[in-house]
Amino acid sequence: MNNSKVFVGLGSNMGDRLENIRFALMELANHPEIDVIKSSEVYESEPVGYTAQPFFFNAVLELETKLDPWELLDFTQELENLAGRERTFRWGPRSLDIDILFFGDLVLKEPRLVIPHPEIARRRFVLEPLVEIWRDARFPDGRLVSEALEDVSLDQVVWRVGDL
Repeated sequence: MNNSKVFVGLGSNMGDRLENIRFALMELANHPEIDVIKSSEVYESEPVGYTAQPFFFNAVLELETKLDPWELLDFTQELENLAGRERTFRWGPRSLDIDILFFGDLVLKEPRLVIPHPEIARRRFVLEPLVEIWRDARFPDGRLVSEALEDVSLDQVVWRVGDL
């Protein structure tokens, strides 16, 4: 299989948030079938959905991989488990969350995996770091991701924390 250009979102709001994100970065970089090409800065954001929880740290990585989407999903879920993630309820607190945002130009809608990630256009904490490292990113319909960033609610506050 040829290398695919992939973008993943990283998030954490439990434990040492920055260390959890760095753990994900290092484990992805150490996988023999994954190359980390670029990383965004780390951003802090208020929780969305279930708001009675700590603020999140978020980042986006650009990867190249020979893995297929399901192999990458299995690996990222393994990393989440290793970081102590407990799946209690949707949008609940988590030590590590890794979302596949884009996988090449693949459009996939299956029960276990939807690509592009369906929440990208509504989440400033994803859009800000994504646009930082991939300014000309486009959704499958041709719309620029940066346009979605302009349209997303200003009520979603995101702060740059610094380098990953």
